[in-house]
Amino acid sequence: MTQLLVIRHGQSEWNADGRWQGQADPPLTELGREQARRAARALGAIDALFASPLGRAATTAAILSEELGVGPVVTMPGLMERHAGEWQGLTRIEIEESFPGHLDAGRRPSGWEPDAEVETRVMSAFDAIHRDHPYGTVVAIAHAGVIFAAESAFDVGWERLANLGGRWFAHSDGGWSIGERVHLLTDETIPDQL
Repeated sequence: MTQLLVIRHGQSEWNADGRWQGQADPPLTELGREQARRAARALGAIDALFASPLGRAATTAAILSEELGVGPVVTMPGLMERHAGEWQGLTRIEIEESFPGHLDAGRRPSGWEPDAEVETRVMSAFDAIHRDHPYGTVVAIAHAGVIFAAESAFDVGWERLANLGGRWFAHSDGGWSIGERVHLLTDETIPDQL
């Protein structure tokens, strides 16, 4: 069995500013780096570490790797955040000014990566992780959108996710199952862009 814990990266500069990131690449804040160090102490033993290639996730994974003595970190494009199209870099207020009513109506801008595509990409990445590690405990540092997409594949309703929060998944008997949400920090930061 592969036990996979998918974790959201530490706080980024745009998380702190309330900006939609998508596949833009703002760095972690100092708090985000400290969150990663503290989260490592809550993780315990793991067998492998994967990450999105976006800096905020890759840096979080590098800190965990150093703290836990596990590596190298394997980056996977399938673990990247959803592309947010024209909303990347904007705050909710800026989105509302430029795209009035879109957020409340569930409408998305041009360039927005569709839900079905994100879900397929994410679950394919999970399958690749399982093929590389058919046994053991694996951590993947990714993004809220990655975790939301995987939860959606299991018809789990949407719920905000803190930085360094995550969700367990397991692969056995030929398929994936979903486990519990995880909170690695006691003093969480919960970005509220959505």
